[in-house]
Amino acid sequence: MMNRKKKIKETLKKKAKKANAKLHKSNKPRYISKAEREKLALAAEQGEMQTAETKEEQVKQATKAQAQSE
Repeated sequence: MMNRKKKIKETLKKKAKKANAKLHKSNKPRYISKAEREKLALAAEQGEMQTAETKEEQVKQATKAQAQSE
């Protein structure tokens, strides 16, 4: 009789613990694989290169506009 009550109590306790764990999500950041990190780094490099190219183009356009206005 006592073992049955103990067993029921334990199972209910386990269920409550699991439900409580689901409510409190971890603040730990999501794991990013090495391949994914390399892709992100490559994309960042390409983005920097594109921004450098667009800045160069803007400078060229500004100098053209100044030359035309003079």
